[in-house]
Amino acid sequence: MTEERYPINIWVNEERYEKLRQAGLADMCEEMLAGLKVIRVYANDAQKDKILKVFPTAKFDSATTKSIELLPKDVKDKMFDMIVEKKSVDILDDFLKNY
Repeated sequence: MTEERYPINIWVNEERYEKLRQAGLADMCEEMLAGLKVIRVYANDAQKDKILKVFPTAKFDSATTKSIELLPKDVKDKMFDMIVEKKSVDILDDFLKNY
C-alpha cells in the first residue's frame, strides 16, 4: 500500500516563476485557474501531522482536496526558496528539521 500524500500548494507569481525559470525548474509548475501557476509540495502522514502541530493556523482539508492549507506566507516563502535551492519539491524533511 502506498503512503498517502497531501499537497501543499505554493502559488507562483511572475517573480517566482522567473526564479524557477533561472533555476531550470519552470516545468515543475502546474497551471491552475486563469493561468495561475502552482507548485505542489507533498507531505506524508508524519510530515502533515508535524506541520499541523507546528503551525497552528494550518488546516488540513480532509473533505475535498486532502491538501494542507493556510500556512503562513513566510513559511511558504521559505519552502519556495528551498525548492529553488535544492531544485526539487522534495524538501519537507529538511524544512521541518528547523521546527
